[in-house]
Amino acid sequence: MTRDQLKELENRLWQAADDLRANSKLTASEYSFPVLGLIFLRHAYSRYNRAKVEIEKELPVHPQRGKRPVNKADFDSVNALFLPENAQWATINTLPESTPIGEYLDEAMRGIENEYEVLQGVLPKDYTLFENDLLFRLIRIFNDPMLDQVEGDVFGRIYEYFLNKFAMSGAQEGGEFFTPPSLVNTIVKIIEPNHGKVFDPACGSAGMFVQTAHFIEEETQEDASRKVTFYGQEKADTNTKLAKMNMAVHGLEANVMQGNSFYEDHHELVGECDFVMANPPFNVDGVDKNKDSVKNDARLPFGLPKSDNANYLWIQYFYAYLNKTGRAGFVMASSASDAGHSEMLIRKKLVETGAVDVMVSIGTKFFYTRSLPCSLWFFDREKEQDEKRADQTLMLDLRDVYRKVSTNLHDFTEEHLQNIHAIVALYRGNPLVYNNAIASYQSKAKSYLNEAQLVINDVLTYLSKSEEEASNHYLQVAEAKTLYQKTLKADNAKEDKRKINLQIKQHIESIKTRLAEEKDKAKKRDLREAIGRLEDLQHSFTEAMDQHLYFVKEYHWLHSRFPEGKYKDVPGLCKIAHRDEIAENDYSLTAGRYVGVAPIEEDENFDFDERMLEIKNELQTLNTEANELAQQIQQDLTDLGI
Repeated sequence: MTRDQLKELENRLWQAADDLRANSKLTASEYSFPVLGLIFLRHAYSRYNRAKVEIEKELPVHPQRGKRPVNKADFDSVNALFLPENAQWATINTLPESTPIGEYLDEAMRGIENEYEVLQGVLPKDYTLFENDLLFRLIRIFNDPMLDQVEGDVFGRIYEYFLNKFAMSGAQEGGEFFTPPSLVNTIVKIIEPNHGKVFDPACGSAGMFVQTAHFIEEETQEDASRKVTFYGQEKADTNTKLAKMNMAVHGLEANVMQGNSFYEDHHELVGECDFVMANPPFNVDGVDKNKDSVKNDARLPFGLPKSDNANYLWIQYFYAYLNKTGRAGFVMASSASDAGHSEMLIRKKLVETGAVDVMVSIGTKFFYTRSLPCSLWFFDREKEQDEKRADQTLMLDLRDVYRKVSTNLHDFTEEHLQNIHAIVALYRGNPLVYNNAIASYQSKAKSYLNEAQLVINDVLTYLSKSEEEASNHYLQVAEAKTLYQKTLKADNAKEDKRKINLQIKQHIESIKTRLAEEKDKAKKRDLREAIGRLEDLQHSFTEAMDQHLYFVKEYHWLHSRFPEGKYKDVPGLCKIAHRDEIAENDYSLTAGRYVGVAPIEEDENFDFDERMLEIKNELQTLNTEANELAQQIQQDLTDLGI
């Protein structure tokens, strides 16, 4: 399944499921956990079937008894859940609609929990809140035929997609259970967790662990469970359950325990972790610092901050959990980078250790429930042992790097993430990530240019079917052929795109004029077919050229800043700050104080038509959001009986 096909499937499933909720009496929070439970069941059954086929291939054949039945131990050996018959999707999907399906699903979930201690008390068992009809319609949604054809971790991706959507819709208070994928992926790419113990003491729904597994599988093509051991702690009961379900959906194991990290350290991993990553709650006040567990906490090597703010408790935890070569990456309120008084003294001690590796400033609107900017902090304890590296911290200001998803939400594209990874790797003296990114952009740009050329060839073939007929239907056929036959040039792609689109548009308008005058029904049908065919070709051509120009732009962005494939300071983007410079700035770790301001560049390739199209698309997005908001207000008023 391609990425575009997966996106289409995710959107279709979500839209169908969300439409059902909008027409029910359930709130988003009441709806979210049970729906995720259905995805869990659907995915578990898919893995169950694939595992069963593989298990049966390996079972020995007895001369008289044949193959023995598969059992739970067989499924455990291939990292798949053994499902009781009443919890198998094939059974659920064939139940008559007279079945009290809510009670049935609750019992199915209990059956799975009875088989696996790690899932006991975890799976949703409140399906009786749902009306029978609603549950059966949800089951039909997740019985989509495409789901029977998927391979790999597609179900896991769909589960993450639904988690993301529920977070955006406010299904959990504060959205604390879900860290935006852009921030998780940035952390994972910078700390590169690929071995040993990985710990998240504020793990939410375990998104950090899932992305770590994706990173390992993409980088090494190895099973993540063989490379790392996951440990998590989470305060909220619902989030702990979500984390365990999320890991199970991805076929991963994690020791996730419930507990308040300010007062409890269930795993006792101080000094033992290879990697620590987290998105802790910002600016928490009210921590009881008179408790002995806080006053004598081994996780506070630089002392107890005097302010009623827990940011510098978390920051010290992350440092203290690391072993002598460990790396940490975490999200933190922007204000923490410049906090004064006792917090500044703690930050000074941290800087002096040499472990502060990378500081990243992130712009606004990356979170679903708040629009404030944030910072990403990165520690590397191995740096402490190298005097040259210990004296350096990479300051990276990404406040102007983002993709606008909507008026209220920004994120990073895959290419943004690749560029960020490349910059940090160059800073560390590793050019491989940069070289791979540059080669990838060049390859993709060339591929899409070739694709556009093939579309032009299709246009030419279509126009050349009948020279006599063409001369009656199209304007400037000879001139058009000359233009179409011209090979596209990468250094003139924008102008070629404009000219060819204009030419195809002229042909379409000419045919429309001819259509308005034509009386013969058969010829009118042919003309309509010609219009449709040319419009399809124009759309394909534009898409291919847009992709070509996109990857040319990404190549230029990265290559123009680091033309020799080596790290250098780039005004407005990145700078290596030394400890004496940081000391002169009151030990501030705000990247913007060091990188300066980028010079204003004139955009010689500014395309007015392209910008107008972007504005048009933005307007369409705003109109869509306005309509959705109006519908939601109307629904809320209806629910209130108004």
